Amino acid sequence: LAGVGPYIRKALFSARALRPDMNLLMVIAVTGAVLLGNLLEAAMVAFLFSVALFLETWSVGRARRAITALMDLAPPTARCVCPHDGALTEKPVGGVAVGAVVSVLPGERIPLDGCITQGSTSVNQAPITGESLPVAKGVGDGVFAGSINNEGAFEFEVSKAAEDSSVARIVRLVEEAQASRAPIERWVDQFARYYTPAMIAVAMAVALFPPLALGSAWDGALYQGLVVLLIACPCALVISTPVSIVAALSSAARAGVLIKGGAYLEAAAGIRAIALDKTGTLTEGAPQVREIVPLNGHSEQELLAIAAAIESRSQHPLAQAIVRRALEENIPFTPAQSYTALEGKGAEATLDGHRFWLGSHRLLRELGHTGGAADAQARALEESGNSVVMLASESACGEGGAHVCGLISIADAVRESTRDAVAALRHMGIARICMLTGDNAGTAKGVAAASGIEEYRAELLPEDKVAAVEELVARHGQVAMVGDGINDAPALATATLGIAMGAAGSDAAIETADIALMSGDLGKVPWLIHHARRTKTIIKQNIALALGLKLAVLALVFGGIATLWLAILADMGASLLVIFNGLRLLRGGRAA
Repeated sequence: LAGVGPYIRKALFSARALRPDMNLLMVIAVTGAVLLGNLLEAAMVAFLFSVALFLETWSVGRARRAITALMDLAPPTARCVCPHDGALTEKPVGGVAVGAVVSVLPGERIPLDGCITQGSTSVNQAPITGESLPVAKGVGDGVFAGSINNEGAFEFEVSKAAEDSSVARIVRLVEEAQASRAPIERWVDQFARYYTPAMIAVAMAVALFPPLALGSAWDGALYQGLVVLLIACPCALVISTPVSIVAALSSAARAGVLIKGGAYLEAAAGIRAIALDKTGTLTEGAPQVREIVPLNGHSEQELLAIAAAIESRSQHPLAQAIVRRALEENIPFTPAQSYTALEGKGAEATLDGHRFWLGSHRLLRELGHTGGAADAQARALEESGNSVVMLASESACGEGGAHVCGLISIADAVRESTRDAVAALRHMGIARICMLTGDNAGTAKGVAAASGIEEYRAELLPEDKVAAVEELVARHGQVAMVGDGINDAPALATATLGIAMGAAGSDAAIETADIALMSGDLGKVPWLIHHARRTKTIIKQNIALALGLKLAVLALVFGGIATLWLAILADMGASLLVIFNGLRLLRGGRAA
């Protein structure tokens, strides 16, 4: 009674709803065993069934706790600096306001997200981004709650409240992801819905057919029917998938790969082609001005001042490179009075009553400028692997088109991990790897060659990237787009799977993509695909184990040698096997 009691209500509910479940099967089996006088077996069945359900609850709970434990990485208190006298005060992190200044000593964990205002250090960001090596930090750099300060003391200004920190957001999104269901989970549930009634029909046939048709003893036939009912219990089958999915999502988050649901994890296992953005994905995303070429009577300082005034209104990496160069050379500039971004081409702005255009070859061609020395110099710079920005003004426009003030060449280094990551993707059988960029063909060719990518498409507008991804989807079916999650949002949404690079601290990147790589390491992409394939393999193993053991015991039933003990032990054994097999995913995996 103690063993069956908690499940009687659930069993009655499933019977009334005509949806027999494991609770109903167990209650019928125990009741039948009692009526047949097998009291010890009935008690053991109830006990072992409770143990099996406890193991299921424990296994999923353990997988969930693996990610929730991240919250414990951030210290509960922060050492706040008083703005008036510099005195230090310990406060709970929940009571620290955005804008407060916090002090961190060597060896301490960082309590909140923020930006360093004083000091320098190196930080272990592995709990957030999965990076294995410490990251150097100085004034102006961002830090994340839960990461570990190494050797230097520093102060930082809090940029996010405790509940909005990177680690809190990761935990929240993974918990939401665990609530979503992968297609294979839905398939298992659908299968169990038909499997259980079918097995009840088989049990009834085993219990009734021999006495009615062959004159066998009722006791033996009914006993074997009860054994079939216990074999039918879908405990192991039902738990085979969710424990694996939850464990896989948790271990991925600890590795700095934030997956928004089981459906996206399953999709990653089937990727056949990958489109890669250039800037910030294949390259460092921190381009530097390499050469300034003034034309038509302008000086380098004048060219850089005008360009910086325009680009100070933009967040594009090339724009930030120009502004940085102007600041480094102490060239004064005032932000443009009006600014209009020309998507995929550049920008138009007004300075001191004059209109200027800053952008690519495409923009200058639209302004009517073709041929000439500027074009020749720009092409030469592009062929050497530089991105070229042209500055033009209407002040001296004539019949030949826009007046070109000069050229600025900018280059961005390819990440050290890029070539190895591309090689790993090829080794894993990815059929097609294509680089998509809005940059010129010369620069695209150079970056593609340095990255080990044979196919690239250059001078693409956002809508062109979408069309390229659509073509890949039409040809290969399962396609991943890897980008920064902001500029590439339309292409990310079009692909089967959108993957945002370097999303730590970026709400927009995390919201845009299906999967967010918290660090800028492209090597996480082959890791992700390997992890997803491993998860799918383990789920298939679990389903095979759950059904295989049941078939084996069912064969013993028809041989007349199966018992209630054997049936429930086989069911609990199957549950244990699939649980511990699924929990192996908590250890993550190595990229192929």
